[in-house]
Amino acid sequence: MKLESNATIQIQKPVEKVFEGIVNPAKMTNYFISESSGQLETGKDVIWKFPEFPERFPITDVKVETNRSISFVWDPETIVTITLEKLPDNSTIVRVNENGKELNDKNLTWALENSGGWANFLACMKAYLEYGIQLRKGAFDFMRKQ
Repeated sequence: MKLESNATIQIQKPVEKVFEGIVNPAKMTNYFISESSGQLETGKDVIWKFPEFPERFPITDVKVETNRSISFVWDPETIVTITLEKLPDNSTIVRVNENGKELNDKNLTWALENSGGWANFLACMKAYLEYGIQLRKGAFDFMRKQ
């Protein structure tokens, strides 16, 4: 049995703006990462840096379908898929699914933590795209390795 982590939110912005907010590092650095080596594009690998960790994370196997979906690998055991659904009121439902790990105690903890992590990603993205608020700023300073 494979485990998966899921999170969903509705953002009161057009699908084009939400998509741009995910693939464009100039946008994403305002609510999720602190640095990126480039834009998310099909076939292009990038490196992400988070403000609370010294490590850099390779983002590989990137697949982008404009205004519909973004998928990538950042953990060799899992695939992250972000899907966008345009609604009649011009808002967007964003769904994040990360799956692929085998069921065991360690990976069950991973699934629970990542579900919360992706929910945080979505809440931070919503706050930034709708209101220009940077919820993530300073939120995880306590996690920095001393």
